[in-house]
Amino acid sequence: MELVTVGTGTVAPSARRTAPCHWVGRGELRILLDCGAGALHRMAEFGLPWQQVTHVVVTHFHPDHFGELPMLVFALRHATDPPRKEPLVILGPAGTVRLVKALAQGFGSWLLDPGSPIGILDVRDGEPFPLNADVSLETCHVPHTPESVAVGVTAPEGRLVYTGDTGPSEELARWAAGCDLLLAECSLPDGQGIEIHLTPSQAGSLARSARARRLVLTHFYPQIEGTDPAAVAGKAFGGEVIAANDGDRFVIGTETC
Repeated sequence: MELVTVGTGTVAPSARRTAPCHWVGRGELRILLDCGAGALHRMAEFGLPWQQVTHVVVTHFHPDHFGELPMLVFALRHATDPPRKEPLVILGPAGTVRLVKALAQGFGSWLLDPGSPIGILDVRDGEPFPLNADVSLETCHVPHTPESVAVGVTAPEGRLVYTGDTGPSEELARWAAGCDLLLAECSLPDGQGIEIHLTPSQAGSLARSARARRLVLTHFYPQIEGTDPAAVAGKAFGGEVIAANDGDRFVIGTETC
C-alpha cells in the first residue's frame, strides 16, 4: 500500500504546498483522502493516474479539504480518453450526500450524473466499509468540526490512519492503536496551538499514545515553516517522524504498488 502526500498545506496559500490531499494506492484501488485545491494538477505533476481514482474520502466539510472534488468529477467527465466507464465512489461523514447534492445545485446536474457511474455514501463511525475484498475503511469522530472524522485504511500488509483536521483526542489515540503509519495534521508550532488543531508536540504525543510505527506530519500553516516540526514531534514520540512535502511517497508493507 503506497501513500503519496499530494497536498500538505492548508487553506493558507503557499508557493510550496497545496491544500490537503493524500493518495493511497494498492492494486486497482486509487483512493484520495481529501481533495483540496490544487490536487488535480499536483497529481499530474507527480505522475499519478488521476483518471483512475476509484474513491474520494472527505474528512470534513471545510472547503480546503473538498474544494477540488467538483473539478475532479468535471475532469473525469471531459478530460479522459477514452471516456471513463469505471465508477467513482465518494465517501465521508454524515452529511456528505447532502453536501454533494447541494454542490450540484450550483455546479450543475453533471456532478451527480457525470456520464460514468458515481456513488455517494455517508460512512458510519466504527463500522468497517469494504473497498474491495482485501481493503477496508473506517472512520472515527475527531474534535474539529461537528462532522470531522479521522480515516483508517486497513490492508493485509498494514494499517494507515489519517487524522484529518483534529485537536488532541484520547479517543483517536485508542482507535489508531498499533497503526503502521500515522498521517497526522501538524498545523501550528508549539506555543501557538489552538484547540481544533495539533502542534508538533501534540502530534508526537498522539503517535506515542497510539503506539504508531511511523509518524508522518502534514497540514502545515505558514507559521510552522522555518521550524523543525519533525524534531519537536520526535521528542514526544520517540520513533521515526517525517515532515512531509507535496509529492513524498511512503510504502506500508513490502509489496510494490
